Amino acid sequence: MASVDVVDETFLAVPRSAVAAAFAPPSAWRRFWPDLDVEVYLDRGDQGLRWTVGGALVGTMEVWLEPMLDGTLLHYFLRADLPGDVPAKRIRKELRRRQLAAKAVSLGLKSTLEAGRAPGCPPPVS
Repeated sequence: MASVDVVDETFLAVPRSAVAAAFAPPSAWRRFWPDLDVEVYLDRGDQGLRWTVGGALVGTMEVWLEPMLDGTLLHYFLRADLPGDVPAKRIRKELRRRQLAAKAVSLGLKSTLEAGRAPGCPPPVS
């Protein structure tokens, strides 16, 4: 079992294609995860991406984009280990850091992609 196992879900009131486009460019990956070396092993288009992860962590990561109501449910999964023999306290600290970072990415996208949408109104059609 991976020592850093992060699962996060956030609803974005935008079409799935808009969320997929935000994750598509490799330059976005460096912005979202600056200390990770990620390589796509499965590009599922509007359904999301799966990566292998190296660098500060070693494992896999996934973004699954599920159509829901009038938007997208962004599922994020990170299953990885810190390289080397790491004390349990450092693993717990890293886990919490990655949980907060995952939520920062999804809420940042929510803020950017939903900008200008009035509360209670459907997302703009792309």
